[in-house]
Amino acid sequence: MAGIFYRFQFEQPIDWTRTYIICPNHTSNLDISSASILVKGNYCFIGKDELLDNIVTKLFFQTIDIPVNRESKISSFRAFKTAAERLQKGQSVIIFPEGKIPDDYPPRLHEFKNGPFRLAIELKIPIIPVTSLNTWQVLWDTGLERGSKPGVCHIYVHQPIETADMSLDDADLLKDRVFKLMQQKLEQTHENY
Repeated sequence: MAGIFYRFQFEQPIDWTRTYIICPNHTSNLDISSASILVKGNYCFIGKDELLDNIVTKLFFQTIDIPVNRESKISSFRAFKTAAERLQKGQSVIIFPEGKIPDDYPPRLHEFKNGPFRLAIELKIPIIPVTSLNTWQVLWDTGLERGSKPGVCHIYVHQPIETADMSLDDADLLKDRVFKLMQQKLEQTHENY
């Protein structure tokens, strides 16, 4: 009804019968709904515990999703322990590796947290990088104004990265690889528009 649509482009078809850690960049609140539409099967989000204060998102974060206080190491440990248990039961987990929507506008890709990459290697779970190309232009928050307009959100789904042959020593390499894939896709997109 709002005139907002999603168009997904896949580097290769995804076998949704497998369990994944899905790592999208985060530029707009629309990234949450795009991930919800993208992922098939059983999944949950790891998200900031401030979402427990919202009457709508509170329901999900009390029943399905995993809240985390980004300022607390204990909270992060508990959240990733819960995520590991869910992954071992076959539930995919969506984790925004930047940890939040950046404050700068237009947004740029910010440094990734280590958690999703260590978790993927520990459990030998493949990671799917997902690059949100323009959601920030459809639903925006410049710091001075917020707004939205009808439009098509373009989402690029990279091929899964297998972690079965990796050790924890490779976590930084994996993190850097995912970052570079997303950064290159964003740069290509900006050149084409």
